[in-house]
Amino acid sequence: VQLQASGGGLVQAGDSLRLSCAASEGTFSSFAMGWFRQAPGKERDIVAAISWSGGSTYYAESVKGRFTISRDNAKNTVYLQMNSLKPEDTAVYYCAASTATSLDTVVAAGSYYDFWGQGTQVTVSS
Repeated sequence: VQLQASGGGLVQAGDSLRLSCAASEGTFSSFAMGWFRQAPGKERDIVAAISWSGGSTYYAESVKGRFTISRDNAKNTVYLQMNSLKPEDTAVYYCAASTATSLDTVVAAGSYYDFWGQGTQVTVSS
C-alpha cells in the first residue's frame, strides 16, 4: 500500500489547513487510518485516528476540538482538517494505515501501523 500525503504548508497562527492522504490500495476501506506528527527533536506522536468505517475516531488531547479526521472510502482518502492552528502544531505530518484489526475500531498506537506515507510539512508562524 502506498500512501501519499499532501496539503501541508506555511500558515499563521489561527489559520486552517486540510491534509489529505490518498491510498493506492483498493482495500483501503478495510484499514484503520491515523495521522501522526513529528516535530524537530521530538518523537513521532499520534494526532488522530479513525476506524475503517469512519464511525470511531480518536484525538490527542492537544488537538481535541481543533482537528477533525475523516475518510472517504470511495476515494481511498483520509483527511485531517486542522483549525485554529498554533505554533506548537508545527511538525511533519504522516498518515498511516493499520491492518492490526478487522474490528471497526481505532488504532492509537503507532507500532500497530503497517504502512506510512512520506510526510507533509506543516509550519505555523506566530
